[in-house]
Amino acid sequence: MIKYKTPEEVELLRKSSLLVSKTLATVAAAIKPGITTLSLDQLAETCIRDHGGKPAFKGYKGFPFTLCISVNAHVVHGFPSQYEIRDGDIVSVDCGVLMNNYYGDSAFTFPVGLVQPEVMQLLSVTKQSLYKGIEKVVSGGRLGDVSEAIQNHAESFGFGVVRELVGHGIGKNLHEAPEVPNFGRKGSGPKLSDGLVIAIEPMINLGRRNVKQERDGWTISTIDGKPSAHFEHTVAVKGDKADILSSFAEIESELLKQGIEF
Repeated sequence: MIKYKTPEEVELLRKSSLLVSKTLATVAAAIKPGITTLSLDQLAETCIRDHGGKPAFKGYKGFPFTLCISVNAHVVHGFPSQYEIRDGDIVSVDCGVLMNNYYGDSAFTFPVGLVQPEVMQLLSVTKQSLYKGIEKVVSGGRLGDVSEAIQNHAESFGFGVVRELVGHGIGKNLHEAPEVPNFGRKGSGPKLSDGLVIAIEPMINLGRRNVKQERDGWTISTIDGKPSAHFEHTVAVKGDKADILSSFAEIESELLKQGIEF
């Protein structure tokens, strides 16, 4: 059952979401060749707890870390480890926060050093597809409008849209109804009404759309070993324009300091 949020609840969700954004910006400032993904995880946990939040993912269904960190061909749900990030890697960082009994959820894929042009295009198009979907988050629309917009944009560049994993509603639970696929048909699915809060998160592959699960029981990888990108915002339906509760502004500001823009 879909749970619609009051304006007061939306503001609590915004606070949690903006702490996620601040945490991802902290990661953006630290990420570089030679740093381990586990170090980034520890940095993120400190940031969240210092600002009065709790890591939403840690302990969720047994997940043992604060961040999901997925490098290159890993799509989502990767484990932080002693892996040292290398020049040319792309690193998807997914973060969740619980604060004041409400969750925030957002993700960003970081290019590190000199990344291949076709992989930079994948990052750019995946981020664009997220905003194409958000443009369709309007009261009176349908969830399928969001899904179709994401799929059409990504596939127009020849990229593969992951189907096994989807976005979701969010509130007092990390995952609520409805599911938000990144593929679909315009005019289909639940009606969008004010107070609906969803996490939209396109997962787009450079090659085939198919994925597999690794032996750790969590990490999802592309079937063909080609890179995958992942971007996510938490958004609320509000009239004729979506209210984006998370933010990439601070993240992108940190990347600009490093000469990275896409």
